[in-house]
Amino acid sequence: MAESAFLRAARGLRPSHPPVWFMRQAGRSLPEYLAVREGIGMLDSCRRADLITEITLQPVRRYGVDAAIFYSDIVLPLKAVGVDLDIKPGVGPVVASPVRTLADVAAIPDLTAEHVPYVTAAVRDLVGELAGINGGTPLIGFAGAPFTVASYLVEGGPSKEHALTKALMYAAPEVWEALMHKIAGISAAFLEVQVAAGASAVQLFDSWAGALTPADYARYAQPYSAQVLARVGALGVPRIHFGVNSGFLLAQMGEAGADVVGVDWRTPLAHAIGQVGGRVVQGNLDPSLVFASTEMMLARAGEILEAGRAAAGHIFNLGHGVIPSTDPDRLARLTDFVQGYPLAD
Repeated sequence: MAESAFLRAARGLRPSHPPVWFMRQAGRSLPEYLAVREGIGMLDSCRRADLITEITLQPVRRYGVDAAIFYSDIVLPLKAVGVDLDIKPGVGPVVASPVRTLADVAAIPDLTAEHVPYVTAAVRDLVGELAGINGGTPLIGFAGAPFTVASYLVEGGPSKEHALTKALMYAAPEVWEALMHKIAGISAAFLEVQVAAGASAVQLFDSWAGALTPADYARYAQPYSAQVLARVGALGVPRIHFGVNSGFLLAQMGEAGADVVGVDWRTPLAHAIGQVGGRVVQGNLDPSLVFASTEMMLARAGEILEAGRAAAGHIFNLGHGVIPSTDPDRLARLTDFVQGYPLAD
C-alpha cells in the first residue's frame, strides 16, 4: 500500500505512474450507485456500513482509480451528534434550528467514535477489500472544513451570499470562535476515527472558502482548519486541503497544514504551483470537459499533466466533483489516459 502511486505522489515521491482519482467519484453518475441508493435517503445511506462500503468501492472497480474516497457527507458528523438536519433533494443540507448564540453552540455535543460505529465498521471493511484491488488501493478519509460546516449551521441551509454567516462572524466574534472551535473538534475527531480504522490519507473539503477575502480567511477560517489538520497530522497520513473558487487562497490553505493542496478548475495549475510553497498539488480538469470531444478532453488533461511536472508532486483529479450526468465511460477513458501518461525523465 505504501508503494501506491497515490501515496507516493502525496508524499512528494516519484510514483509508478501519474495517479488519478475523482472527487465525488463514489456515486453521482454511476448506474450501480443509483440502483443501490434507490429509495434510500442520502444521510441514511451514509449511516449504513454496507452501503458506505459498496458505494465507495463502485468507482474503484469500474475505473481502476488510484485511490478510493470514503462515501460520506460534510454534515454527517453533525447529524451523528444529534443536530436536527436533513439533506433535501435538490436543495442540500437543511438545519432545523440555525446557530445564533453561545447556548446554541454549547448544545452541540463533541463527536466520539461511539457516535459513528458505522464509519469504523465501513472503513475496516473497505481497507480489507481495497487491499486486494490493483495491488492495494488506499482509502482517503473525508470531512468538511469548519468554515463550510459553520455556514450550513448558521444559514440553515445552502447560501450563495453567506450573509448570515458573515454577520455572525463580524458582529458576534465570541459566538463565531466558539462555533468554529466546536466544529474543528468534530471534523478532526471524524477524520481520526477514519484513520484509526485504516484510512491512508484524508481530505478536508472547504466548499465555501472562496466566499472570504484573504484577510477574513486568515482571521476567521484558517486557524480552525489548521486545528483539524494539525490533529490529523499527528497520525502520520498525507493531508489534502481543497476549497472551491479559492485560487487566491491557495498559499493560505497550504499554510493551514496541508501536504497536498487541491486546485479547482478556475486556476491554471501552473499558476497554482507557484502559490503553494513547494507542496504537492491535486487537480484540476474542468468537470464539464467530460462532455466535450474525447480529443479535447484528453488534450486538456495532457496540458494539466505537463504543468504538474513542475510541482513537488501531482495527483490528477477534476477541479471539483463529478457532475451527476457524466457518462461513466468518459471517466474510464480519462483514467486510462492519465495512468498511461509518461512520467518526466
